Amino acid sequence: MKKVLITGATGFVGQAFVKRLLADHRYIPVITVRKPLAQHSELQQFVVTDLAQPVDWSEALNNTDIVVHIAGRAHILKETATDPLQAFRDINVEATIQLAKQALVAGVKRFIFVSSIGVNGNHTEQPFTEQDTPNPQGDYAVSKFEAEQALWQLTKDTHMELVIIRPPLVYGEGVKANFLSLIKWVYRGVPLPLSLINNKRSFVNVDNLVDLLWTVMEHPKAANQLFLVADGEDLSTPQLLKAVAKAMNKSTNLIPIPVTCLRLMATLVGKKNIARQLCDSLQVDITKAKTLLDWTPKVTVQQGLEKTVNVFLKDKA
Repeated sequence: MKKVLITGATGFVGQAFVKRLLADHRYIPVITVRKPLAQHSELQQFVVTDLAQPVDWSEALNNTDIVVHIAGRAHILKETATDPLQAFRDINVEATIQLAKQALVAGVKRFIFVSSIGVNGNHTEQPFTEQDTPNPQGDYAVSKFEAEQALWQLTKDTHMELVIIRPPLVYGEGVKANFLSLIKWVYRGVPLPLSLINNKRSFVNVDNLVDLLWTVMEHPKAANQLFLVADGEDLSTPQLLKAVAKAMNKSTNLIPIPVTCLRLMATLVGKKNIARQLCDSLQVDITKAKTLLDWTPKVTVQQGLEKTVNVFLKDKA
């Protein structure tokens, strides 16, 4: 049996990954938590109260074969840090490298880092690939890119293999933030001025992301590689809203307003980034994962949306 350390195990992606691990008795999961969790009493738990502070990982890394590093400081809706970039660097760069250095000393064989498609950029004319020159926009993406660079430098010419995964927006059962807001808009029948948007965006269902993480844990061809991940089906914003509506047996209430007007209005009210996410294209090419690893997404977009919506509706019942 192989021992796997999972950071961010209580988060959205982490919970789904741990669930997958527990279904396979070939692995011994060790999870990081802020405080001991009674609901995970069957798991080895390692308490980390603050990743921004120095952490002695030796106990958690003892006899560990694989590290799956999911924890990080994500997009903050209401930023309170006086220096947001440094706050992102403290968690996403410094804490990551601290863990990787100790993993290297402990003899960990493979270190898997969940990064972000934001390292490539925030919009596309052609789908992003692993060969594209990084163009991170914003503090979060910059910190993820810096972490990637530091990890490549650290692991170069060592025994510890590195795998980096860059997902786009992740959705699925229990999703929060902007994707949950979108579901709520459709559920409430809110009139949305989005019918004239003609973009294409890639998403990844949490089950598909977990499946790729599972694949790269031990696939020999994944060693020292970067992979982009997505569902493989790109949707425009109106198509996404209609698919969500279909999953909950509702109709959409989309209003035709020119995209230039949308962008202007959003800029005037300080929501330029939200307009960009709704109007711009961001496509991801997953050819490398499919060809090198013989991996394909197991969950279609419609299946993923139906599962996501069903959990939302169940909570509303």
